Amino acid sequence: MRIGFDNDKYLKMQSEHILERIKKFDNKLYLEFGGKLFDDFHASRVLPGFMPDSKLKMLLELKEQAEIVFVISAEDIESNKIRGDLGITYDLDVLRLIDAFRNIGLFVGSVCITKYAGQVAADQFSKRLTELGIRAYRHYKIPGYPSDINTIVSDEGYGKNDYIETTRPLVVITAPGPGSGKMATCLSQLYHEHKRGIKAGYAKFETFPIWNLPLKHPVNVAYEAATADLNDVNMIDPFHLEAYGETTVNYNRDVEIFPVLNAMFDQILGESPYKSPTDMGVNMVGNCIVDDEVCREASNQEIIRRYYQGLCDCKRGVGSKETLFKLELIMKQAGLSVENRAVVNAALKREESTGHPAMAIQLDDGTIVTGKTSDLLGAASAVLLNTLKVLGGIEHDLHLVSPNAIEPIQRLKTDYLGSRNPRLHTDEILIALSASAASDSNAELAMVQIPKLKGLEAHSSVLLSSVDEQVFKRLGIHLTSEAKYETENKVYHKR
Repeated sequence: MRIGFDNDKYLKMQSEHILERIKKFDNKLYLEFGGKLFDDFHASRVLPGFMPDSKLKMLLELKEQAEIVFVISAEDIESNKIRGDLGITYDLDVLRLIDAFRNIGLFVGSVCITKYAGQVAADQFSKRLTELGIRAYRHYKIPGYPSDINTIVSDEGYGKNDYIETTRPLVVITAPGPGSGKMATCLSQLYHEHKRGIKAGYAKFETFPIWNLPLKHPVNVAYEAATADLNDVNMIDPFHLEAYGETTVNYNRDVEIFPVLNAMFDQILGESPYKSPTDMGVNMVGNCIVDDEVCREASNQEIIRRYYQGLCDCKRGVGSKETLFKLELIMKQAGLSVENRAVVNAALKREESTGHPAMAIQLDDGTIVTGKTSDLLGAASAVLLNTLKVLGGIEHDLHLVSPNAIEPIQRLKTDYLGSRNPRLHTDEILIALSASAASDSNAELAMVQIPKLKGLEAHSSVLLSSVDEQVFKRLGIHLTSEAKYETENKVYHKR
């Protein structure tokens, strides 16, 4: 895989910049962490070389100075809001992340439940946290937020919130998803710290949009595509342009809220430390791009992938037409079409020639490998085996898994486990391959090629099962699918 981003440079530069920001205040900085602290696969896709856990490793550079405070909305707890990428509720994700951070040596100080209004589910979660030895705090809904600044910045507003006790100079405020109340939590803490005579500061860490890349740079456009359902729009920061005569990029919500934030800073601190939303940020990602062309191409592919995801979401009944229309517009504005994704045409051509679902995978050198549906294997399983053969220099006609080994597995599926589809899914064929590797050198050779699948592009001519989609995701393959089912005459389709 071609690298477009220097991850080591990023870790060093980002941690140094945050330390500099801490020093500008009373050795106390509340850092709002937007996006994913953990498993940031979007960033790794559009910035090849960026590791999904980069932000986490950066914090490890600061672990002696940092503590983590998780923020979760009581409304999200009450509604059992689900994290789309993981399929678990926000409250469970908080517990998952606490374990993940503690396991690598980061200090998790507490959890703050925001927008609290007596929700029973929030009380139950708070009790559970206490039983687990985790401090829980409550922040309340404030009438007139965010426009009634006099009420907000008073004992009747932020003053009613619990004061979150912290012990480290850097307090990282993060959350399982958007809309959790991270910014409000930071500002509430500034109010309480100021009352205690501590001139704490606030900063914002958002990876995207990248402030020092052009507005229409594919990396920034890919962010718009990723947040199409949130109606986020990248825009020039007018406050920064007016203050410094410098063009920088931010997004609409930060620009729209900045006058309110500035007024709050004035009221809390006596004087705002910032002249623009860009000033508030500490993001150094844009300074660590080492191959712009690679990042542009990767981002263009991400834009197309997001479009396909929108199509598939609509087909499955979980997406909106409005989001899809926005994705179509973004793709057109970027000068892209599905023709810019080589695996699409290859998969569709193979389907046309065989009359059955097909798949294609593109290797790093541009080679495209296809797979067809057969009596033994689905197209996803076939293309995986074919790709491993090409990567390992194994003859195409050679069986990595004997048909005699596949047939008993098929009987198990249909005769004993109640499956109507006898063909092996990707997880099943990989297990069968690993079993064959014990006695077959070619199967063993194929197995050691599996790490090379990471970062490859793939396309399916039909929607895949959730099992196959998850396997491709775990392998690090960037998958898209046509928005159609293998059996279009059915009204129920198992995921």
